[in-house]
Formats: sequence, C-alpha cells, structure tokens
Amino acid sequence: MKLKILFNGFRHGHIEGLYQRVASSDIAEVAGCIEPHGEARRAAEKKLGATFSEKTYEEWLKTDIDAVAIGNAYGERGQMILKALRAGKHVIADKPICTSPKELEEIASISREKNRKIACMLDLRYLPQTVKACEILHSGVLGEIRNVAFNGQHPLAYGTRPTWYFEKGMHGGTINDLAIHGVDLVRMLTRREFTSIDAARVWNSYAYKDKDFKDCALFMARLEGGAGVIADVSYSAPSPSAFCLPSYWEFRIWCEKGLLTFNWAEAAVTVYAEGQTEPIKYTELTIGGDYLSEFAKEIQNNTRDMTENILASSHMALTLQAHADNEVLL
Repeated sequence: MKLKILFNGFRHGHIEGLYQRVASSDIAEVAGCIEPHGEARRAAEKKLGATFSEKTYEEWLKTDIDAVAIGNAYGERGQMILKALRAGKHVIADKPICTSPKELEEIASISREKNRKIACMLDLRYLPQTVKACEILHSGVLGEIRNVAFNGQHPLAYGTRPTWYFEKGMHGGTINDLAIHGVDLVRMLTRREFTSIDAARVWNSYAYKDKDFKDCALFMARLEGGAGVIADVSYSAPSPSAFCLPSYWEFRIWCEKGLLTFNWAEAAVTVYAEGQTEPIKYTELTIGGDYLSEFAKEIQNNTRDMTENILASSHMALTLQAHADNEVLL
C-alpha cells in the first residue's frame, strides 16, 4: 500500500522536490494539494502540474490520508503540523518544521503521545560524501574528534526570494532556517550531542531594504567530550554561483590523528592524516538513501529513530537561534 500524502503549502521551492519525488514514487502517492495563496498555487500548477483541491485542511484531515507534507511559510508550519498530528496523521516537512521552542515542545509531545512520525527534508545526511565521512570517522582510524567547523553560506537572492521571508514572524531566524542542516550533520558525523553554546550572533548586512531581517549568522558551541564547533550560515554567498562554491556546506572535522574534510560541490572526501605528507582523497562514494524512503520505513516498522533525531536537531537549532536573538552587548 502506498502512503497517501496531502501536500499543504507550496510557499517555498524546496517542497517542489518532495512533490516530484512522491509523484514518481512506488511507496507514496499525492492524495491532494491545497494552497490558499494564489501566486504560489498558480506557480505549482504550471511547474509541477499539481491539481488543487477546494477542500479545507480540516476537511482533508478527516479523510483516510496517511500523512501531510508541509510547505507553508516557516511561521505557519508549526500550527499546521500540530493540526496534522492531533488528527492522527504523520508529517513530512521542509525545514524548519517550526519557528518557536514552544511549538516544538508541543509537536514532540503530541508526536510521542499519538506515536505519529515526523520526517524532514534534511538531505545533507544522505549525500555520498556524508556516507563516506561517517564510515571513516566511525571506524576510529582518525581517533577522537577534537574540533568541527562548517560553512553553509547561501545566496540571499534579494528581490526574487519569497516576500514572506521579510514579513515579521514568518521567517523565524537565519540560524533556525539554515543551521539545522549543519547541526544535524554534526550530530550524525560525531555521534555526539551539543552541550553548550559559547556564542551566537545574527545581524543585518545584505537585505538593505529590510533592516529587521538578520541575514548573517555565526555561532560557536561545544559537543560532548569538549570538542568545539564553529559555524557560519549567513545569507552572504554571491548569486548564482553560491551552490558551486566550496563554502556551500563545507565540513572540516579535526581529529586526534588527522583532518577530514568534504563539501557539497565536490564528490570526494579528503583526509589529511597525521604523519603523511600527501592527502588521501576518497572518490568511490555511495548514496545513503533518502528521507522519503526512511519516512515510509519508520511508519511501516513503527520505529522512532528518524523522528527523535529531527526533534533533537530542531531543538538545538532553535536554542542557538534564541541565544543569538537575546544578544548581550558589552
């Protein structure tokens, strides 16, 4: 039986990838689509061939759908997810799943109470580079992990990015928006949880017409065992070349016996081992699955590993965001 998935919201381009994946899947199917925003609806009809329903969200939640795919503006997602969970539906969403710690606490509570699963489009964890990096790090060949740094600079694409980004209460913060990818991957690569935050800062630098939009974001934190993490997830990259730059999701993990590094743009993992003058470059890589298959498997097997991981990574991203928003000046 295929999972019947309702698509609620097409306000961000990421949801298009999930729609296309479900539409061509042998494990899931599009049960219906809803989008009250006229421009977003027309764009999805034209680009995806999506067919929209006149049923309300509440009416759809009373039907036999299995799950809801959430692609609304960030500030609307938490309440949409809560409605789905209360109705006994599973949820698969673009990131971030919500923009406030209170909403996340409710989402976690109801998900556990009703045993509903939550998936998120955290696709970095399925990169071939990530699979190889995990294999090397988890083997112990490089010894203890001592420090981690990552960059995740994105293009602001000012003037073409959805206008709701700059509306009060709709975005929820650059760290929560972008850093969740890096936070999730650091937890996966190191098998360690974050224990404290040393510093976090957000500020406005590029969105010159929207001074309240803090498009730059840095933080420094600690992991179990004392390893440090430093990150830059600013909307500072030049467009349209941003996604080809090594600074677009670049990870460096310094270990007891060497440095491991990889990035989104290059299909390789490089290790600079202690005592060797030449780096070792691993180019034979394998894909690590995908979030839709993992979601379906978690529902079928009645497990919660993916769900609890998403809740944990979301909690850390929101905690970092709150730390940055409550900046203390000298």
